[in-house]
Amino acid sequence: MLKKLIVPLTFAAAVLVQSAVLAETATYYSDAYQGQSTASGETFDTWSYTAAHPSLPFGTWVQVTNLNNGASVSVRINDRCNCGIDLSKAAAQQIGVLQSGTAPVSIQVQK
Repeated sequence: MLKKLIVPLTFAAAVLVQSAVLAETATYYSDAYQGQSTASGETFDTWSYTAAHPSLPFGTWVQVTNLNNGASVSVRINDRCNCGIDLSKAAAQQIGVLQSGTAPVSIQVQK
């Protein structure tokens, strides 16, 4: 009986995680971080589609949408930060964060 219950609960939990939407402020990495190690151990590349988040697990893919203009980008979490979400320069450029330096965003977990 327990085995039959675990599978549906696991699926339900996965659906809830994928549908979670967070409201945050996005910033982006300074060029000074190019080539530095991230908290996950990867080397930071400003032109890859990655981001830092305070709590989402490394390897999590999220869709980040700029609430000022509706532009979206998918990024993989590979670092930690003390802010809402810190985007690579490539990701920030795609959603129009470079000029202002920050923007209100929604974050939706993809996988």
